[in-house]
Amino acid sequence: MKNTVTLIAFAGIASIATAQSGSFSIVPSALTVDSSGGASTITLAVYGDADFGTAISGGGFSLTANGGAGIVSGMTAAVAPWGALGFMDLGDAGDGNYNGMIFGQLIFPPFIPAAADSMLANGAVLLGNFTVTIAADSAGVIDWSTAGGVGDFDMEIFTDDGAAGAFTQLSGVSAGSASVTVVPAPSALALLGLGGIAAGRRRR
Repeated sequence: MKNTVTLIAFAGIASIATAQSGSFSIVPSALTVDSSGGASTITLAVYGDADFGTAISGGGFSLTANGGAGIVSGMTAAVAPWGALGFMDLGDAGDGNYNGMIFGQLIFPPFIPAAADSMLANGAVLLGNFTVTIAADSAGVIDWSTAGGVGDFDMEIFTDDGAAGAFTQLSGVSAGSASVTVVPAPSALALLGLGGIAAGRRRR
């Protein structure tokens, strides 16, 4: 009976360990973009989170886009300052797709602690920003999502144990997604036409 209880206890510990997971999320600076009057830009902020650990120590991801052809004319990436030591910009792949970024920091406790901005206790951690240029007078819906497989792992989590700490590498991290609608604003002539219709209705 004691052996059975012990086996159940170990099985419980193993299931808790394998439940450790991470996730990406994408937060656009605008959900709707007016493309009239010239090219415009928005920012896609990508965040990382995990259900365990002290800080994000590194990782890598790419961006894929559906609907970006003819709408997105260019993209650039900027890593969050805490991950700049291991930053690699893999470049714009066109049409709203991005080949990816790899990011990381040096953690060597107690001499080099994790950067404050990488701490998971504060919520989701900013990994980087993408500046997206939207073509003038374009229209459509762009659906972005993150994808892993850029580096050796999607995300690495540091856990402070009071000594050297532990580093856990995660693959298959839950993808983040976001949709942005691009519409050219109605022309001034169309607005005048609508004003005339409204005025005509008032006269009646």
